Amino acid sequence: MESCLKLKHFLFARSAIKLDIGEMRSLSQTEFNYVTCGSSLKLAHVRTGARLHSHEVKYGSNGGSSGQNSITAVSTQIDPNSMWKVVAASGAADCASGELIPCGSQIRLKHVATGCMLHSHGQFRSPLSKNQEVSGVGCPSSPNLGPTPDNDPADDWILVCQYSSDYWMRDDKIALQHVETKKYLHHNMQSIYQRPIEGQKEVCGVPYNDDNSKWVAQEGVYVKRKDLSHNARRENDEL
Repeated sequence: MESCLKLKHFLFARSAIKLDIGEMRSLSQTEFNYVTCGSSLKLAHVRTGARLHSHEVKYGSNGGSSGQNSITAVSTQIDPNSMWKVVAASGAADCASGELIPCGSQIRLKHVATGCMLHSHGQFRSPLSKNQEVSGVGCPSSPNLGPTPDNDPADDWILVCQYSSDYWMRDDKIALQHVETKKYLHHNMQSIYQRPIEGQKEVCGVPYNDDNSKWVAQEGVYVKRKDLSHNARRENDEL
């Protein structure tokens, strides 16, 4: 009889542990389903799978280009130069780490490796397609020479969510619309660079939001959303 009671107690405890682990996984999935302020991530182009990329390779300073760090799309998933950090828009209060990002809000993307901001401007043309140039600017390798280098509104982008009406979800397709010029961050497979960045593809700004202007969050370091309830925090601590 005693051995039977011990077995029942063991099976009950084991089932309780499974339930706790399941609840913890469910809670963790909820916490990390969002792209939050302070998260560092790679943006994948939905149609091609290419990652938004930058480096210290500059556009030419003649032929209508800016001479700033170039922005491209690359096929590999493992290049660290494709990592971007989500930060507050220029002139806005810093968004707290883990803060949810409302759809329709303005953000900046800071290139992790160089420290440059994703930037655009109406006066320069992209080298291959002759659309609006998108560049990396505001770091030692590509300084912002404008009047407000640390608060340049040309670094601001509007987050356009395709499905969600509330906050940026990791699995949602998004578009990024440049605040000043209204152009959308765009890529296709037709404009391919040769040396010194052979095989990388052009990223530019266009006046329309089509399938080639859709991106989705992929690999990254995601900061846990900070709006968990007190009970959820307590249960997570207990687990």
